[in-house]
Amino acid sequence: MQPGNKRLMRFLLSWIINTLAVALAVLILPKHITYDTWGHLVFATLLLGILNAFVRPILMLIALPLLIFTLGLFTLVINALLLYFVGTLMTPYFTVDSFRFAFVGAIIISIVSISLNVLTGNARVNVQRRGPPKGPGGPGGGSGPVIDV
Repeated sequence: MQPGNKRLMRFLLSWIINTLAVALAVLILPKHITYDTWGHLVFATLLLGILNAFVRPILMLIALPLLIFTLGLFTLVINALLLYFVGTLMTPYFTVDSFRFAFVGAIIISIVSISLNVLTGNARVNVQRRGPPKGPGGPGGGSGPVIDV
């Protein structure tokens, strides 16, 4: 697969996962996060994705001292702000009642999207496992330093 097609497929899979995560947050908080139609939900998640791509890095840079102090937990506040902002922009079609429910929704969305990204292999973190290092007497010939006492 060509690099451009691979990026497009990764973006579409990420968008689908985020749409499912937001839909699950709506199911868990039915009267506090609402949408009219699936089309509005898809558009809201697209807008949320665009804000996450362009606005979130700027907010993370501005909030860097708070992120360091809270060991990264302030990221949930930034995610909640972006979700609440999407609800404000799309008020009649996609609504978020208050910042408190945006925060709970952001927690739900984060947990679900991380889980689904790991399950589908769309995660950004790659873990490589290596065997134990080969010692001097091993089959590798021992390329490490030798210490004479």
